[in-house]
Amino acid sequence: MKKIILPLLLASSFAFGQVFGSDSHFTKQDTLKGSNTKFRNFWDVKKYELSVEPNFELKSIQGNNKISFVITQDVVDPVFQIDLQQPMKADKVDCSFSTKEKFIQEGDFIYIKSNQKFKKGEKYNITISYSGNPIVANNAPWDGGWVFKKDKNGNPWMSVADEGIGASVWLPTKDIWSDEPDDGIIMKIVTPKDLVGVGNGRLISTTTQNGKTTYTWEVKNPINAYSIIPNIGKYVNFKDHYKGEKGNLDLDYWVLDYNLEKAKKQFQQVKPMLSAFEYWFGPYPFYEDSYKLVDSPYLGMEHQSNIAYGNGYTNGYLGRDLSGTGVGLYWDYIIIHESGHEWFANNITAKDQADMWIHEAFTMYSEVLFTEKFLDKKSADIYALGIRHNISNDIPIIGKYGVRNEGSGDMYYKGASMVHTIREIINNDEKFRSILRGLNKDFYHQTVTTQQIEKYISEKAGFDFTSIFYQYLRTIDIPTLEYIQTGNEFKFRYVNAVKDLKLPIRLDGNTIIPTADWQTVQLKSTAPVNFNNNYYIHYKNVI
Repeated sequence: MKKIILPLLLASSFAFGQVFGSDSHFTKQDTLKGSNTKFRNFWDVKKYELSVEPNFELKSIQGNNKISFVITQDVVDPVFQIDLQQPMKADKVDCSFSTKEKFIQEGDFIYIKSNQKFKKGEKYNITISYSGNPIVANNAPWDGGWVFKKDKNGNPWMSVADEGIGASVWLPTKDIWSDEPDDGIIMKIVTPKDLVGVGNGRLISTTTQNGKTTYTWEVKNPINAYSIIPNIGKYVNFKDHYKGEKGNLDLDYWVLDYNLEKAKKQFQQVKPMLSAFEYWFGPYPFYEDSYKLVDSPYLGMEHQSNIAYGNGYTNGYLGRDLSGTGVGLYWDYIIIHESGHEWFANNITAKDQADMWIHEAFTMYSEVLFTEKFLDKKSADIYALGIRHNISNDIPIIGKYGVRNEGSGDMYYKGASMVHTIREIINNDEKFRSILRGLNKDFYHQTVTTQQIEKYISEKAGFDFTSIFYQYLRTIDIPTLEYIQTGNEFKFRYVNAVKDLKLPIRLDGNTIIPTADWQTVQLKSTAPVNFNNNYYIHYKNVI
């Protein structure tokens, strides 16, 4: 018992004096996972060089990770926190700096107490050997964890999904969204010689020894930790090329051997998708690392240059149209949606999970934009309105900061409806498109906050969207335009709106800016008003 208690006391003493989340729903553990604490705020990750070897029969993994970093401020004898979730174990820790004692692993954290002065700009590394039986997902990708299953021919098929739960569910990392490895990663995947390991970026070497094969993959760009994903299975590969805005983009496809012909047909949607998204968002953000789709043992995920595909080679979302309009059956939801995340989530990444709407609202809206380019504007508007039936308005879209907390799932459909409303207010698609492209250019390969995105859109649009963002992101209320029409006299006001909501709407040739007070305008006709449903507001005749 003493051997257990002593590390707990030591690690707790490291955290003494640290300010933790005040919300009683959250714990000190949540703050250690979700905040840039004193164990994290003095060093910046530059690169991960990792290896992983899964064991299908034991449902275990082992490997190591060399974490290279730079010191960002002068500091003396700091404690480093590396994240590694139970029941995974750190077997060995080697540091390129002086330490006071052996590392301590407490719960989901590894603490390394240094014994020297660090100067801003100095470079160091920590190498951790790890092993264990990681959490196994029951319903990937939603619950998170490793997946050990067999393909239809009985071959092992393994991967992991960890956006919500965190990459530290298996890999020792600095597991906070605001710190990506600026210089990318090297990942070695060790497999039995009859299986194939597929990772992010480009395959740079393959070696076989003692009945095992090591596949080495390289990513040159910054990457989210939750995007660092190994895939192991009976894969075959085929390739293609796309002539894009930055030149020749390599298209790399890894599918289970029996899916090859289906994939060659279904993946033809990739080029129209890239054409649409480069038009709306700008160049694909990772030309250096290629574009990749990989057969996945779960539905899908936006892993950077390594997109997980598990949609059964059917259009829609597992053959269904999430909009309920039929429009979503013209294209493969996973190819379109998860690829959209290469711009919003992988290129532009939220610093905190509370701001995850930045990923999902714009990517959900990318489906609308793809539909417009692939089909037509009418179909796109029909799809945009159709997805609104999925909105629940249960809790705000923005979550709690500093505790790895996501807001409402409405970040998808309601978030997209907000973007559609903003587009309608701007009423200039060239300006709207320039804003989307500008976001991906000016925040290229960066982590951002909600405030940065809000400010950018308002400044570039020449309109203050502050109250609109507050309405849709921070409340569960949807503005309602109450009106009374008497002949050509039209009285109106907003209810269920935040104070001083500034959301103008176009109405039969007039632009009105409703407030909480009744206003009156004279219409050009006595005919009943035709309301524009592209605004995400409700209309209510109060006669």
